[in-house]
Amino acid sequence: MRTERNWWSSVPHTPERLRRVVIDPGGPLLVEGPVKVALGDGSIATSRRFMVAICTCRRSRTYPWCDTSHRRRTKRDRELP
Repeated sequence: MRTERNWWSSVPHTPERLRRVVIDPGGPLLVEGPVKVALGDGSIATSRRFMVAICTCRRSRTYPWCDTSHRRRTKRDRELP
């Protein structure tokens, strides 16, 4: 019998508690942390922060974490130092 190890097998066995998730239209997915995010390539991204912003636009340079790249830039923003 072959057993595969899944990423969630490394999560400590603690009593379940509800996590708050906030969906921001046009922005990131806010998840109460700490979290582990399973990426498409099989790697795991971990954050121990109390609230995590997960990128939904895929423009972030720090994907899967949001770096506010989804915000539209205006001409005035580019002129500021």
